[in-house]
Amino acid sequence: MFDDKFQHERIYWRRSLLWLILGATLSSVLPGWPGWTTLTAADAPTLKELKASGAQQSRYRNRPAQVAVETPQLSPDEFRKKIMPILTQHCVSCHGPDKARAELRIDELNPDLLKGGDVDWWIEVVAVLGNGEMPPPKKSKMSAEERTQAIELLSEEIRLASMVRRATSGHSSFRRMTRYEYNYALQDLLGLRREFARDLPPESHSEDGFQNSSETLQMSVVQLETYRRIARKALSRATVSGTTESGTTELGSRPPVIHWGVSMKQSAAIAWSTQEEEINNLREKLKDDPEKQKREVAQLLANYKKPPAETYYKDLATGRTVRHNWHYNSARYAFKPSDARPEIPESFDQVAILPPQESTLIVELGEKVPDEGILRVRVLASRTSVEEDTTPSLQLEFGWQASNEGRARLRVSTEDTPITAGPDKPEFYQWNVPIGDFYPRNSVRKIAPMGGLPSPSEYIRFVNSSASRGDIQIYYVEVSGPVYDQWPPESYNRIFFASKHHHDEAVYANEVLTEFMSRAWRRKVSPEDVQQKIRLFQKMRELCDTFEEAMVEVLATVLSAPEFLYLVRHSDDTTDEASEPAQLSEQELATRLSMFLWCSVPDHRLLELADQGRLSRPEVLAGEIRRMLKDSRSERLSIHFVRQWLDMQLLDFLQPKAGLGQILKEAMQQEPIELFQEMLLRNESVLNFIHTDYTMANERLAQHYGVPNVFGNHFRRVNLDPSHERGGVLTQAGLLAMNSSGEDSHPLKRGIWMLESLLNDPPPPPPPAVPEIDLTDPEIAKMTLKERIEDHRNHPACMSCHVKIDPWGIAFENFDALGRWRDTIDGKPVDATSRLFNDEPLNGMDGLKRFLLQNRQDQFVQAMVHKMAVYSLGRPLTFADRAGVEEITARVRKQGDGLATLITEVATSELFRRK
Repeated sequence: MFDDKFQHERIYWRRSLLWLILGATLSSVLPGWPGWTTLTAADAPTLKELKASGAQQSRYRNRPAQVAVETPQLSPDEFRKKIMPILTQHCVSCHGPDKARAELRIDELNPDLLKGGDVDWWIEVVAVLGNGEMPPPKKSKMSAEERTQAIELLSEEIRLASMVRRATSGHSSFRRMTRYEYNYALQDLLGLRREFARDLPPESHSEDGFQNSSETLQMSVVQLETYRRIARKALSRATVSGTTESGTTELGSRPPVIHWGVSMKQSAAIAWSTQEEEINNLREKLKDDPEKQKREVAQLLANYKKPPAETYYKDLATGRTVRHNWHYNSARYAFKPSDARPEIPESFDQVAILPPQESTLIVELGEKVPDEGILRVRVLASRTSVEEDTTPSLQLEFGWQASNEGRARLRVSTEDTPITAGPDKPEFYQWNVPIGDFYPRNSVRKIAPMGGLPSPSEYIRFVNSSASRGDIQIYYVEVSGPVYDQWPPESYNRIFFASKHHHDEAVYANEVLTEFMSRAWRRKVSPEDVQQKIRLFQKMRELCDTFEEAMVEVLATVLSAPEFLYLVRHSDDTTDEASEPAQLSEQELATRLSMFLWCSVPDHRLLELADQGRLSRPEVLAGEIRRMLKDSRSERLSIHFVRQWLDMQLLDFLQPKAGLGQILKEAMQQEPIELFQEMLLRNESVLNFIHTDYTMANERLAQHYGVPNVFGNHFRRVNLDPSHERGGVLTQAGLLAMNSSGEDSHPLKRGIWMLESLLNDPPPPPPPAVPEIDLTDPEIAKMTLKERIEDHRNHPACMSCHVKIDPWGIAFENFDALGRWRDTIDGKPVDATSRLFNDEPLNGMDGLKRFLLQNRQDQFVQAMVHKMAVYSLGRPLTFADRAGVEEITARVRKQGDGLATLITEVATSELFRRK
């Protein structure tokens, strides 16, 4: 909705009353309105055909683009002449002097859409007309032509009023960065892929569901102090520190590297000794019976050749196996590091084998793991299968277990590593992981001695994350740290760049500050800005041993200043209502664009174009959007927009249980993001979110969906048979699971989620004192879930909400609590049929998709534009923005509804380029 926040509840209750009336009167289809005829299954068009036919009915595609250059003029007299006759004929009988259903009198609504107080009512009238919700067919025989005329005329008047409102008022997008934007900004500024924002509190969500809203992003004193501390720590990491041979610490010295080299023969030594002890004990026990001793020892050795179900070691010469086992006590499994890199053996006679489905191998490193820098982990490994389509994958974890109560384990690999090497041709696979991001660390590692308890030791842990098949055999593990591929590191050189004034601290400090402040503050800084920091540097230099130490302290103030933390900062945020909202400056446009597409600060090219005054040129701006969407940083848009748009934090809190392991949950979390990214790269129609003939899946998710021949943990595009029930976000398991009760489906949750997230049409809030379903009543207990909902809906206090929500939610009933397809519940066939407001039958998920594609394309595309605009601007939309959203929607619809097109149209719109 486009109304101001204080109006929302009033609108909800108005719509609630409208729906109560509607639910009590509807019993037949709307005559003359396209899409209401019922076809047999044989005659029914395909979903692909419905996309095309539904698009032909679009009012946005069938009207000329209208972009006013000057402020338009409104005429209430024209409003009365063109619109009121249609509404009088079809609406006044229920909403006029004789009756005032839902406390609405059409004949008394103020036609002045600019200054009158009934704008929100007129928007509601357009919505119910456009969606076919009103007038009730028993009360009116409004033709399709009359409906179209009323919608077009009223929509145009509302659009013009919105443009006038926009031209005479402003809305501030002034806000601070979100937690994730701040993290990415530091990463891009410093050239370090670290988790800097861990200590910042999580963001709340706005009414639209987004975290980057100016309504919610305030700043507290505690947060400001945290920003200063984080900035200093980040700069210290970027400039690095080490210990010299004399034992003193200075910035710029290269820290020594320590190494671990562990063959599986070394790793298995304790396990083999335990097995040998078992053999010796058996021999000793049967020493007086040689024949029996020989027989039972032979049987024991034969048993040792049977592979255990979990991780085990294997002797390649004898075929014997022994289970991998690890305990924290006395650090007896820890390997000592060395100053020199160990030589890799030329051959190996033992391997560790990790079966699929989260079997693990622990390599204990002791208490010497460094505090900062890169930990480089290399593993010589291969798959055991010769089948090419069997590609298992490894994850890397870091952890410690000081005692029974003190333990930690965290994933440190950002993605799964496919093990593609064949059985006889092992290859090295490598991870470079930032040690400073390991959190928590073993709190006793610098206190307790090795061999004692609590144990100070830490370890790395390899996990075979393959879903079904594909053993991994590991030959050798090499660990080094802290590792730097160049010295000084690139992050150091970004700040302390080469200069002929390098030895003149006063001049060089000025150069460093000018360059860094311009990038951090996203604009050219003035000499006064720099001189203020120079004065601070001079004070800090007296207190610090090195130039770099003093500069870190000063740069930390740059990164904790409002000029860095806040966005679209300008002097006229409180725009006078009589003045026109100002255009963004070139630099502000660069910042808004980069925050939208990259969730971060502008790069050098964007700032250069902004400084040249060229970025706002339409052809330049469009070219930069194309460039930015091709950049890997655009994946951040996919991640954060999708998670907030679809309210996926609900899925984060879903606990693993029977049928839902960690690998499946992670796949569920990733699927919507992968679909968005795929559609973005190919510029596919946003209607594919409703239905498409493929899904994005990895092996575990494909198993969940019953899709064969998908192997490996990487996501890929998987084509679906036309008869398959998947396709689009409506049928994605994670979104279905997060909107379930935990034990079964939940039609209300699923219906409300669809209305809010996909159609931007939230139902009214429930009235007070809503009665609960009494499951202790034996008659209710015998009912199906659908029957219980229908019984609950018959209560007068419940009708207003349920008449709108229930039909949509019941359409999801073929999907259980984990989003699996089902045809029966407790031996009874699933009933996923319902009837909409116009008595149109809605037959399950297929019927829901058909209805949306045939009748709600405009609403869905406009909802997508609305959500993307809210996210891109970082503020809620108001009535003044409605015309802008409609203009963007019309342009997107005329160009084929592509997702990249939609993003481009939002980012090049007048709405986006104004403050």
